[in-house]
Amino acid sequence: MDLHPAIAAFIAAVQRRDIEAVCDCLTEDVRYANVPHEPVLGKDGVRTLLGPFLERCDAARWDVISAGIAGDTAFAERVDRFWIDGREYWIECAGVYRIVDGRIADVRDYVDLGVWRERLGTVMARPPGRDRD
Repeated sequence: MDLHPAIAAFIAAVQRRDIEAVCDCLTEDVRYANVPHEPVLGKDGVRTLLGPFLERCDAARWDVISAGIAGDTAFAERVDRFWIDGREYWIECAGVYRIVDGRIADVRDYVDLGVWRERLGTVMARPPGRDRD
């Protein structure tokens, strides 16, 4: 599998739930889109987008199914798994990345938002440690 080193480091940082290490993998002016949502810009935008979610998780694992690189563009087909309050939530994802000077400058993660919302339900609205409404 042809996984770009910047993407491997990014995924490893997500799995450690270390938002600063995530940001270290990115350019200052990164554009990050969780499609179909509007993109966030810059490392602060990524911190705002991913930080609270990673903090809420007990664990995270992104299983890469396939990957490839063509010039400055790379992709990683994944199954993203998150454990929240002891329960696993997962979603299939296709990530497309643009790499500049060894860092990720653009991310487009494509998921079926309807499926994700169905699987995740209201868990993010509940206080930590509450596995039921």
